[in-house]
Amino acid sequence: MDSYKLTSEQINLLKGYNLLLYFTGSMLMREPTEECVIDFWTNGTLRRLPVSSSNPRFIYAASLLRESCTDKETCRVMLADDFYRLFAVSGLPLAPPRASVYKVNETINMNTAKEIGEFYNSYGWHLKPRGESPDDHLGIELLFLTKLIDKYIQLDDGPCCREMKREICTFIDKQILSWIPKWNGDIQEYAHTYCYKGIGNLIHAITEDLYSLFESGCGKQDDLKN
Repeated sequence: MDSYKLTSEQINLLKGYNLLLYFTGSMLMREPTEECVIDFWTNGTLRRLPVSSSNPRFIYAASLLRESCTDKETCRVMLADDFYRLFAVSGLPLAPPRASVYKVNETINMNTAKEIGEFYNSYGWHLKPRGESPDDHLGIELLFLTKLIDKYIQLDDGPCCREMKREICTFIDKQILSWIPKWNGDIQEYAHTYCYKGIGNLIHAITEDLYSLFESGCGKQDDLKN
């Protein structure tokens, strides 16, 4: 089988990571609702994560999420409180999920949102929730990453697959991992709930894992790992 052809196991792995990206991104974009608590905690979705990982950060995140949200109503209230303390668009949020906030020492800081917006535009991505939040918002970045991975899964051409792997690898490295460690540090310091502490670590771990999976796109390996 040609090296760019994905096995069903590899496809399921990437789809599992995408599901986690959708979940974590949504938890940064909107106040958690009762339905959210029911879907992800009460029904046990976060006790049975769709992928496993040997990444210690991932294992710790999974442990935190399993121990979180034991009472539905109390959990929803605490999540809402943490959401506004950490991420509120007004006031002084303690861990604003925006790349430009954490790239303060970089000369490109002032152009961070513009630069990433141009990257989205190059893929013709103009749909919601763009416009509802800045382009350098982590929730937007994670959603865009799922679109890149979906596109990669659907490709059936060797050169196109290799190019997409490079794009994914570069996007994760430059636009996410370049600031996520600092952001996650603030989450661990300021979050009151295990839920958001787990989500911060989970996002950090997922992006590390995906970078490792796609690092052949940066010339380090030949194939997507199993």
